[in-house]
Amino acid sequence: MDTLKAGSAVADITPVNSQFLFGYPHVERYSTGVKNPLLSSALFLDNGSKKIMFIANDIIFVDKALSGRVRSKIASVTGMDEQYIMVTATHTHSGPLTVDYLSNIGDPVVPKTDPTYIELLEKGIVEAGISAFENSRPARAGLVIADGSGVGTNRRDPSGPADPEVPVLLVKEKSSEKYIACMLVYSMHPTVLHEDSTLVSGDFPSYTREYLQEKVLGKDCPVLYHTGPEGNQSPRHVTSANTFAEAERLGYMLGKRIEAEIDKAEYFPNLDLDGTRGYINPPLKEPMAVPDAEKHLDKAVKQLDFLRKSGAPSQEVRTAECDWFGAEETLTLAQSADNGLREKYLKNCLPAEVQVFKIGGWYFAAWPGEVFIEYALDIKSKYKNLFVINLANGEFQGYIVTPEAAEEGGYEASNAMFEPETGSMLIAETSRLMELLGK
Repeated sequence: MDTLKAGSAVADITPVNSQFLFGYPHVERYSTGVKNPLLSSALFLDNGSKKIMFIANDIIFVDKALSGRVRSKIASVTGMDEQYIMVTATHTHSGPLTVDYLSNIGDPVVPKTDPTYIELLEKGIVEAGISAFENSRPARAGLVIADGSGVGTNRRDPSGPADPEVPVLLVKEKSSEKYIACMLVYSMHPTVLHEDSTLVSGDFPSYTREYLQEKVLGKDCPVLYHTGPEGNQSPRHVTSANTFAEAERLGYMLGKRIEAEIDKAEYFPNLDLDGTRGYINPPLKEPMAVPDAEKHLDKAVKQLDFLRKSGAPSQEVRTAECDWFGAEETLTLAQSADNGLREKYLKNCLPAEVQVFKIGGWYFAAWPGEVFIEYALDIKSKYKNLFVINLANGEFQGYIVTPEAAEEGGYEASNAMFEPETGSMLIAETSRLMELLGK
């Protein structure tokens, strides 16, 4: 019997007043307008015995506390079990500050989060989730895989590890060709736009959504964009400028790649749905001694100055700029370990949630924070049709890097509060959950 039902909805979470746009240190960057609306996009699936929900949000981070509040509110209205609701962030760097970051407390231009915006955001996520639940109807779903190559690369080494695979879940009404929703996962920082842009935007994912709605899906079809593990993935090496034209070019490129695969989807009106979750408590990284952190910062400043004066390529200068940011954050983290402030921020990270959803023969694992791509490639090599979503249900106050990156000591490692072992713990817990789901 055909039992699958699906519903989708979108809520506008664009700020209504000027907001500090978070993602680039040392720049007093308040929004002066809106280029792309920020959206909370929800997809609800129900096969008669299990109900699951995805909610993707065009924001930089969703923290553990916010995720818990919105899932509780949606569950209270819909009767769903909270463990079957996933809340994610696209990680745009052209949207409001949504999480207070310990490593930025020494930056005088970065304010605290605006509680008024957080209230708007929370209301929008809850509205999208409840509306998706309420408008469900008989449906069929299919999955295709697109190729995201060329939209970005490994940001420290363009030839380094990357994952161009883009899973695309397509949901249609059972009795028509009308799309209910499109959901995709791509492992790439949405950072075409830099600190000189003061317009609110979802960066290139907004243009991927725009292209798909105009060319394929219909303008009213919600597009859920999830960012996969992108800790060391960036458009840095493929952009000619940090402009909206480049964001559109890359966003449309990804949209066209997806368009090329859509007709290959095989749709099913009855799919096994399931989900489960677990938790990890990763080990804290041993902070650098304050004098050593000061020397590290001095070295980063001198290297950046050298590259600027020697006319080094812009990509190399940008990497050095990020290393300078990271060195400053290393010093802040070292000082916070001495004064006990670090413990306050950790309370909203731990325990860190790991979640896995099953849709037929496809699996979507949700990891919090910004994780290096190597860990996703590892778990994907063990399980067929497993796709990893990053920045889900919480954050880590920094990156989860590999041991090699920690040894190198670049920006991402400098801005890490947890040991690289955390990545292996994410893999182990995901494997345990996959076994629970019968994979």
